[in-house]
Amino acid sequence: MSSTAQELIPPEAQEPGGGRIGRTRGGRVRRLTGRDKVVLSLMVGIPTLIELALVWLPTLMSIGLSFTRWNGLDLADIRPAGTENYQYITQDYPPFWPAVQHNLMWLLFLALIATPLGLLLAVLLDQNIRGSKIYQSIFFAPVMLSLALIGIIWQLFYQRDNGLLNFILGTAGTPQAVDWFGDSSVNIWAAMIAATWRHAGYVMLLYLAGLKGVDPSLREAASIDGANAYQTFFRVVFPAMRPINIVIVVITIIESLRAFDVVYVINRGTNGLEMLSALVIQNLVGEGQVIGVGSALAVVLLVISLVPIVFYLSRTFGKENRA
Repeated sequence: MSSTAQELIPPEAQEPGGGRIGRTRGGRVRRLTGRDKVVLSLMVGIPTLIELALVWLPTLMSIGLSFTRWNGLDLADIRPAGTENYQYITQDYPPFWPAVQHNLMWLLFLALIATPLGLLLAVLLDQNIRGSKIYQSIFFAPVMLSLALIGIIWQLFYQRDNGLLNFILGTAGTPQAVDWFGDSSVNIWAAMIAATWRHAGYVMLLYLAGLKGVDPSLREAASIDGANAYQTFFRVVFPAMRPINIVIVVITIIESLRAFDVVYVINRGTNGLEMLSALVIQNLVGEGQVIGVGSALAVVLLVISLVPIVFYLSRTFGKENRA
């Protein structure tokens, strides 16, 4: 660098020895030093390696194992199986299609019941009512609990002999008492209600954040035009929260696909509570494990889960590119 150019750079924008750490006169970013490259490499490389080791490597191994026959014990016993595992789970594995049906039921229940309930709570708590912070904390508390713990809590509520629900109905300790988690005709509905307790609080929090971000002038303009509260919300406020709506749709789909903890705590995902995620664990863990079948089920669940994720990313990045 010439001495004239060096003089144009402020002293605070110079490295010891005359190196530059600011921008050039044309506004170009300075070249990275060796130390900068090392720091950036560590910041990017370490999380990437962790992601590869804990997420993508097991994923690729599961995809590979789904085309094999293996007992999970001796690596030398791995045999290629082609698409036999996928044919088996779709044609000859009895719990598969009931599990798909239950996952769809879970999705519809969360979408039609839990999500609107969370939206209703958010709208009510956005009215600056007295004690709204306390109510927010109460409704959000289940979100901080694991679904496994929620399953245990609701077992106390649903117990046949001493459960709170049967006590309220006056059937506790009588032959008329309903075994809410043991009866295969009703346990899926009881489990979905338990999951709603948590999901509604999560949706409430997201919609509260979205409502706080809506420009107040939009509501004022709608009020001036003569719109009532119902019209203002559904024609002005709700469309303005489109990014939040997309996020909640994706979260709802993913929550319905990875439903596992509640049903596994209840009865390990059997007797009317078959779910895809529970079938994966049943075939990968414990006695009688069938690694190939469990891996094939995991791949099916992965492919289905990628659909909402790809949709969300394409909408997000597509919008940025158009902007």
